[in-house]
Formats: sequence, C-alpha cells, structure tokens
Amino acid sequence: MPVLVYWGEDDFAMEKAVNSLRDRILDPLWTDFNYSYFAPDQSDAAIAALNQAMTPAFGAGGRLVWLMNTNLCQQCPENVLAELTRTLPVIPENSYLLLTSRNKPDERLKSTKLLKQVTTEFREFSLIPPWKTELIVQAVQQAAQTVGVQLAPKTAELLAEAVGNDTRLLYNELEKLRLYHLDHKKPLDVETVSKLVRNTTQNSLQLAAAIRTGDTGKALTVLTDLLNAAEPGLRIVATLIGQFRTWLWVKIVTDSGERNPQAIAQAADVSNPKRIYFLQQEVKFLSVQQLISCLPLLLELEVSLKQGSGEISTLQTKVIELCQICKGNGKYI
Repeated sequence: MPVLVYWGEDDFAMEKAVNSLRDRILDPLWTDFNYSYFAPDQSDAAIAALNQAMTPAFGAGGRLVWLMNTNLCQQCPENVLAELTRTLPVIPENSYLLLTSRNKPDERLKSTKLLKQVTTEFREFSLIPPWKTELIVQAVQQAAQTVGVQLAPKTAELLAEAVGNDTRLLYNELEKLRLYHLDHKKPLDVETVSKLVRNTTQNSLQLAAAIRTGDTGKALTVLTDLLNAAEPGLRIVATLIGQFRTWLWVKIVTDSGERNPQAIAQAADVSNPKRIYFLQQEVKFLSVQQLISCLPLLLELEVSLKQGSGEISTLQTKVIELCQICKGNGKYI
C-alpha cells in the first residue's frame, strides 16, 4: 500500500521531498500519463484522486497521484472515509498516493487513524522555532553539506543568524555561495559570507532583546523592519512567547539556587547547556515578576491577532506595554 502523508509548515522542505519522490517513481518518458495532482478547490478531489490511484501505471515506472493541501486529516466526510477504507488497501503496488497538508493531522479522526495504519511514510516538515538557534545552526551545517559548501563554524552561525528558520532562503543563499566559491577548496570565512549574504532585516529575537532591555524606540524600529519584510504577526508573537518562556524558566530555576547548567537547561528546555550562562546574563536585571507579567500580554496579543485586530497597531501597542514592564514602569500581576 504505497500511501504517503506529508504535513507541516516548511513548504520548501516538503517541496524538495515531493520532487525527490516524483523523480524516484516516475519514468520521464511516461510522466504525462502517470502523474496527476488534485488541488483542494477541485470538486470531489479526494474521490477523484483515489480513483486515479487505482489506475495501473502506463509504460515504464510507476504512477504518482498527489492530493494537494488536503484536509482529510482535519475533517473527513463519511462518504470519503468509506471510500478511503475501501480503496487504500487495494491500491496497486506501482501506484503511489501522496497527501500533503500544512496543518497537523487530528489524531482523533478515523481518517487519520486509518492513514497512519496504511501509510508507508507519515512525515512532518516543521519549521525550527526561531529561538532554537543551535538547531538552526545544525540545519545550516546539514544543508551546506547537501549543497556542497564548506563553512567554518563561525560562518555557519552567521548564516543562521541571517536566514533564521527560512529553509528556502537558506538554500538560495547556499547556492549563491557555492557558485561564488566554486574554484576554492578552503571553507568560506565570515568576511566573505557577510559580504555576500545580506542579513534579512531584523529578526524576532532582536525584537525580544530590545523589549527585554526596555528600549521602546529600538523595539518599534525592529518591529517596523519585520513588518516591512512581510513577517507574519503571529510568527513574531510565537517567537516572543518562546523566548520569554525560556527567560522565565532560566530566571526561576537560577533564583531557586540551582547552579548546574545542565539542570537549568533541562528545566528551560534549552538543548545546549553552554547557552545558560548567556541567558542568565540576559535576564540578570529582570525580576521573575517582570517576566511573568509579560506572558499574559503576549497571549493577549496572540488572541487579538487571531481575532482579526489590526496587525500593526496591535503589535505596536503591546510592544510598548512590554517595554514598559521590562523597564520597570509597567504594572505587575
């Protein structure tokens, strides 16, 4: 039963996986006959895809049927569930059915449970949280090996800071570096990369740092840069929430008297204990109460954006309030 389910927010990584799957399954001479995709706006897309998957492949290679951006793992009508139950177990061996979605599958649904039972691959393509900088650096190093670019350790950190968790931008920049460094055998140094890779404006972690120091002017400037770069408001908020939660846990555990970096890292969900010293320095002049007071504001901000409030004005208002709390002028809970 060659059924595959890909889901997650990393569109670029998912696109690369789909292209690799297509190249592996399809014979180039028979692609027009054996490759079909169904967009979510097509009527009865799921039923049509299942029917197409039951058709044996023509000529050489296999058949690939792609059900794009499907919501079968979020909601599934009874008639479609019945068709899934009937069709999935009898799909021909050389016919592959691929389902993709940005949304996380609902594990409670019968359709999700059925697909997990029969799929040969149930794979998540998630973006690395922007505040998990060590994981982003690791992803940069892995991508560099894939593309064939040699990076010095500091160079990887610089590139990670520039591109963040944007996988598409990472591969574009690495390809540019590969072409520039084609005839060189030494790893790329920081000076070269800093000239070739433009730091993609301010990032949300820099916004968090400006808020932490109570620098309202800088925080609003960074926020404006983020919005001008079309950074989604909810993604900005997610980064801020993650960063402030990390700071809060580091502060709470440190204030409790714990001195072991490994223990603090485990409590704060920080993968690299060596980061603990720097995090402790960052929250040195903030109290636990200040950090606690920031989280309800961030949650209010998240709810407001999800309810459709004006993105720019809402973000600016909450950023000012957060800066006042961190500066010591805000009201504590």
